[in-house]
Amino acid sequence: MNDARSARGDAPKAGEEGPIIRMRGIRKVYETGRVKVEALKGIDLEIRRGEFAAIVGPSGSGKSTLMNLIGCLDMPTAGRYLIDGVDVREIDEGDLAYLRNRGIGLVFQSYNLVPRTSALRNVELPLIYARVPAKERRERALAALSAVGLADRLRHLPSELSGGQQQRVAIARAIVTDPRLILADEPTGNLDSAASREVLEIFTRLNDEGRTIVMITHEQSVADTARRVLRLSDGRVVDDFVHGAAQPAAAIAQGAPA
Repeated sequence: MNDARSARGDAPKAGEEGPIIRMRGIRKVYETGRVKVEALKGIDLEIRRGEFAAIVGPSGSGKSTLMNLIGCLDMPTAGRYLIDGVDVREIDEGDLAYLRNRGIGLVFQSYNLVPRTSALRNVELPLIYARVPAKERRERALAALSAVGLADRLRHLPSELSGGQQQRVAIARAIVTDPRLILADEPTGNLDSAASREVLEIFTRLNDEGRTIVMITHEQSVADTARRVLRLSDGRVVDDFVHGAAQPAAAIAQGAPA
């Protein structure tokens, strides 16, 4: 169907008109027995192509729920979510899986690397699932690892890498499919201040190259490295601020969590 084709790449490309993310009246309600918890209470949100946006808020504000919806890992209870102009409710499960694998690059706080697999193989995994030929996927994985400064760690296992290096492998894996959107959930949450700066500098550079990035965080200093900051509170967007210039990653306080 037309919407399915859009999910596979026929939607507007970077630089064309229209936001990459458009949410209208998004609500998410979780039910546990007779108890209902409204995690999101009518979110209206647009993210333009090429933006670097951070969504910040305390625990319980709805950040993780919103991240799961943006990443097509869950569906809203009410409202509309369009990604590249396509309503996610009109995309079948096969095309949603394709979108998650090829269209959205996900970076998590816990890295989510395969433990007994080399850095190179970890980065190749999305391309293996997409049945990309071996020669091409190796070339693309090598290029992605070089882009995050790990060309000399190809054969290392995750256990042989520092936390910051593991997160850089995760970023390489996220960009190897050349996704429309990079979605990072608390990407510095397990890192010390030096590793956090390195990771955020990579995101800034990727954004400078034209990639769209949405970062979820509870740390204001981390959020301020983005060019746009949206604040969530009690399931609602309560502030939406665009910096004249993003705060340099090097300015992150030395007291960032280890």
